[in-house]
This record gives sequence, C-alpha cells and structure tokens, in this order.
Amino acid sequence: MEKPAYLLRPVGIVKSERKEPSLVCRDQDLDHDQENSTGQRWPEAISEIIFEEDYGECLEGLEDFSHIMVIYWSHKAGEEARNIKKVHPAGKKDYPLKGVFCTRSPARPNPVCVTTAELLERKGNVLFIKGLDAIDGSPVIDIKPHLPPYDTPAHMKLPDWMQSLIEQFSRESKQRK
Repeated sequence: MEKPAYLLRPVGIVKSERKEPSLVCRDQDLDHDQENSTGQRWPEAISEIIFEEDYGECLEGLEDFSHIMVIYWSHKAGEEARNIKKVHPAGKKDYPLKGVFCTRSPARPNPVCVTTAELLERKGNVLFIKGLDAIDGSPVIDIKPHLPPYDTPAHMKLPDWMQSLIEQFSRESKQRK
C-alpha cells in the first residue's frame, strides 16, 4: 500500500547564531559535534522567528503568553537520520540504545521537532525567544501557546535512563553558570 504524502508549508523561519546542529548523525547513531557548538547552550540562546507577512494576524495576542511551543523541521537531518531506528539518547554512548520515538532526537522518520521556549518579545511578524534548540534557517511549521494544565500532565512517568539524562543536563547547566 502506498503511503500518502502530506504538504507542510512553513509559517516562518528561525534566525539564530547557531548555524549547524551540535547533535549529528554518524554511523547510524547520534554524536555531538563540538565544532558546531557556539559555546552557548540552547537553553540560554536567544533566537528570532520571522513569520511570513501573511501570518502576521495569526500572532496577535501571542505576546500575552510567557512561553510558546515551536514546531519546526530539522532541515539539516539528512536521509541517514531519517532511516535511523535506534540511538543513544542525546548522543551519549553511556546510555543504552533506544528507539527514536522514545527520544527527542532530530533523527527520526520525519524530523519534526518541538521545543517549549520563552517568548521575550513580539515585534510585528517577528518573535524573540529564549531556549529554542533550532538552528538558523530551520523552517517553523507551527507555534502554539504553552498551556501548563494541558501540556504538563500531573502524573508523569519517566524511565530511569531519561530521569538520569535530565539530571545530568541540569548538573552540566549549573556548572557552566
């Protein structure tokens, strides 16, 4: 049976100092490419999303929210990344291989990524945001306001390896400050 194709139209584009992804596909897995790192971790990075003029009205009232969810296409994830089935989470080889659908990896059949970021300011059809992990030129597919009652379930379950990874990133972030 033939799989249907769907047409996605970007609503905007990311403008960022980060030009290349720091997490890349190598040898059917993820790896951190230190050369592509700007030295600034994405949680602190300030980016812009420049929306097509046609979508300016769609942004009205968004500045009343503190955080938004940005859905974007990881445009530099090549065909190899789209065929990977398992990865070491966050490219960390000390964690076991896991299926891509239980990670936030950009390596997946459709490289759609979602990040909740802080909305700093809106100027017309441009949003200034903090904490977006997209790189310069990433097509933005959609945005939504972050709504804690709906987007943060009260009773979440995380596997031990994910909890460990979150704690490791938190420690690393605190050490840099």
